[in-house]
Amino acid sequence: MSAGANGLEQHHRQPARPGEGSRVSPANPPGRPLLASALGGLGLLAGMVLIAEGGRWLPSDPASIAPFQDAGDPKPASPTPMHDTQLGQPARKIAEDLIAPPPLDISGIERIEPRPPLSELGLAPAPKTPMPQDWRQTLLFRPVATSSAVFEAMGRTVAISGTVDIGPNRTCMFDDIAWPCGQRARAAFNAWLRGRALKCLLPPDADRFAIAAPCVLGKQDVGAWLVSNGWAMAAPTGVYGKAEVVARNARMGIFGPPQ
Repeated sequence: MSAGANGLEQHHRQPARPGEGSRVSPANPPGRPLLASALGGLGLLAGMVLIAEGGRWLPSDPASIAPFQDAGDPKPASPTPMHDTQLGQPARKIAEDLIAPPPLDISGIERIEPRPPLSELGLAPAPKTPMPQDWRQTLLFRPVATSSAVFEAMGRTVAISGTVDIGPNRTCMFDDIAWPCGQRARAAFNAWLRGRALKCLLPPDADRFAIAAPCVLGKQDVGAWLVSNGWAMAAPTGVYGKAEVVARNARMGIFGPPQ
């Protein structure tokens, strides 16, 4: 063999340097198929273990598993039917003498007088006597009481209808003690008015003479207030008779002690 051929053979037998010669393809690195197979085997083994352990906690009878209920559904899964064992029988009466009302004897009922009203607003209803058609509701501003049931306002003198006036010079007796009840009644009327406007039912020419008329302060009847508080008496044919009885029994106003 020639020297050239020997040199070529020696050249091929020399060890390869690091980084030279045959290289492994990065697409197929060594050991990757073995790792995938090992991981697959572990996953299969874990699945078999989970199936085996899950079978221990599940009931053997599938019918014993209750169906799923919504949290908002109050009905039970299998309600127990209820049967009435006494269907068609009347209910048994218990303590009939205590619960049932006793028989009422109409002949023993007695009609009595109604009790007095709890408030002075209901002492007297509106006058039922029909008034002339030309009379109108008139506002009288800045009224001033001249006696217990008479006042002046806007050049007119008006007496509260249905009442008996207590004159300013009158004196009253209470337990043998005389006191000026007329002046006190006029002062009480003025203190209650406080210059507020009164609405009275007046004829068109009421400014020419004094007249008796019904009046209200807001929604309160003036005559009812005077009589029920004892600062005036009820007229014999008026509507304030019961109000005077209440004032006398309670010793209010002129029927009571000196004030």
